[in-house]
Amino acid sequence: MRTGKISESVLRRSVLKKVKTYREEVVNGAGVGTDCAILSFGTGFDTVLSTTPVTAPMEEICGYAIPAALNNVAVAVAEPVGVMLAFLLPVGTEEEALQAAMEQAEDVCRERGVAIIGGHTEVTPAVAEPILTVTCVGKRDAGRRDSLRGVGPGQDIVVSKWIGLEGTVRLARRYRDELCGRYPVRMVEEAAGYDKYLSIIPEAATAMKSGVCGMHDVSRGGVFAALWEMAQQAGVGLEIDLKKIPVKQATIEICEFYGLNPYELLSGGCLIMMTDHGDGLVAALDREHIPAAVVGRTTAGNDRVIYNEDEKRYLDKPQTDQIYMSKLYERSKRLL
Repeated sequence: MRTGKISESVLRRSVLKKVKTYREEVVNGAGVGTDCAILSFGTGFDTVLSTTPVTAPMEEICGYAIPAALNNVAVAVAEPVGVMLAFLLPVGTEEEALQAAMEQAEDVCRERGVAIIGGHTEVTPAVAEPILTVTCVGKRDAGRRDSLRGVGPGQDIVVSKWIGLEGTVRLARRYRDELCGRYPVRMVEEAAGYDKYLSIIPEAATAMKSGVCGMHDVSRGGVFAALWEMAQQAGVGLEIDLKKIPVKQATIEICEFYGLNPYELLSGGCLIMMTDHGDGLVAALDREHIPAAVVGRTTAGNDRVIYNEDEKRYLDKPQTDQIYMSKLYERSKRLL
């Protein structure tokens, strides 16, 4: 299998086909484009869980992994309550590095009102770079199960903030010196600071108040993968105007330098929302100082079309994230 997230066909054939649900407490289980499990114990509240694995340098890993897990729970209209952290660390990792990572984890959780409730840590020769798996536990009023009335044809598609944020942060930090040799230092440092945008909890909350029909956070594989997964799950088509998808100039420059596609780049911090009133949702988000744009509409049928001025193309199935597709990934492993 190729590096990165497995393909949808492999997921269906070799994973989901083997999974059966035997418990009545399971409201929502494993599925394509499904990032959360939802359990009900008849108490009036649902338990929402999401697991996110991240590979990254030790000094950055908690800043990527924890927001990603919290984002998944927030998209399910739930309140994140706690996280469990499972570290797999390469041989030679110093205790000081672990202490610093936990301080970062505590800072991230404190800012978002979430507790660290458990986990596991081990050093193993099986990994060459730190891996952190975060399981987020959230709660949701059972009456909110139908809060998202569902995605259907004829709805506006709104994208919050900018695509490619997380990928841009990672590239700017790991290859800072190289990038500063090509671009202004100020631009590279600004790009390295995009991690402040990685939470989608504020826009998810605003979207719910504005009567959004559905939400899907953007992560691995970028906005193209997220659009495909959303459409596949909802059984709708798409018409997307590529020029309207918001992207930072620094992301474009860095992707161009390394030969990457920003629309298929790791995009934590970006949320796709479907609504009957796209302009109204954009206005509501703007009042909360959250940039957003209407980028297209859902359609009847299965055609998923991307327009770039006069050019028309069909959206492909999700590809491996550009960070893994590039030669940079092999370079980064050699640098460790």
